[in-house]
Amino acid sequence: MTIASHSNAKIAVIGECMIELSQKGADLSRGFGGDTLNTSVYLSRQVPENELAVHYVTALGTDTFSNEMLDAWQREGVKTELTQRLDNKLPGLYFIETDASGERTFYYWRNDAAARYWLDGENADAICDQLAQFDYLYLSGISLAILNDNSRERLLTLLKRCRANGGKVIFDNNYRPRLWQSIEQTQAAYTAMLACTDIAFLTLDDEDLLWGQKPADEVIARTHALGVSEVVIKRGADSCIVSVDGQTVDVPAVKLPKEKVVDTTAAGDSFSAGYLSVRLLGGTPTASAQRGHQTASTVIQYRGAIIPQEAMPRQ
Repeated sequence: MTIASHSNAKIAVIGECMIELSQKGADLSRGFGGDTLNTSVYLSRQVPENELAVHYVTALGTDTFSNEMLDAWQREGVKTELTQRLDNKLPGLYFIETDASGERTFYYWRNDAAARYWLDGENADAICDQLAQFDYLYLSGISLAILNDNSRERLLTLLKRCRANGGKVIFDNNYRPRLWQSIEQTQAAYTAMLACTDIAFLTLDDEDLLWGQKPADEVIARTHALGVSEVVIKRGADSCIVSVDGQTVDVPAVKLPKEKVVDTTAAGDSFSAGYLSVRLLGGTPTASAQRGHQTASTVIQYRGAIIPQEAMPRQ
């Protein structure tokens, strides 16, 4: 698939940001995070605004936490004009418990979070009209999972409108079983989603959990068969595999000593951001994957989803 890069392109990242609490020993810290928000921040940090403007699309409350979120995103260069504010809702919350090896367990309070209702707000139709004209729309399996059936159908309609106008859709599978009623419901939703996707980021562990364990080449073939042009298989600390235009490349990850791995939160999200920061500006799949690995390997050396700006790798 050829990526047509041009100045003043726009990408909308659609999803949910939550209040993040993380603990190490007796220390408790508060921040903000969510898979798509993490991607939008790391993407914004790595692309010139005049080449690719990054917008975040969600819904928040009118509370202090929501105000702080918006301020933080704007400081990162993420545009928030398409984020709605709902008077009677609040952001979700999650707690990260991290073990000695850096692996983490998540606990969520999000059943009535504002982001679930972004397609129900009074400005939703006008926002969808704008999004249909964007160059790129990015979302994840969590972006799908938090919506009810009607909102999910509205979202799929939006994605098809955008593609009909020449835009491209990017999807990260990010499967979280607890957010779905059944595996059959998830499979149906993902199948419909991939049928209107141009670039798919697939974490292999999530694919195995959803469809049953299969070799990577079978996962790639299955995804291409649904109409996806570019498939990126993420395999954690192992190499990633990119399949596009009949060509497959295997790109090694950055190897870190175990003691350097502090927290794997946002590893996959930041990989996707690094990949897109090169790919959407016309870079090759190999160069894009190398940037993805570089970004992710830096992020996991710090605690929390969003690392300090000064810790970002030099490009």
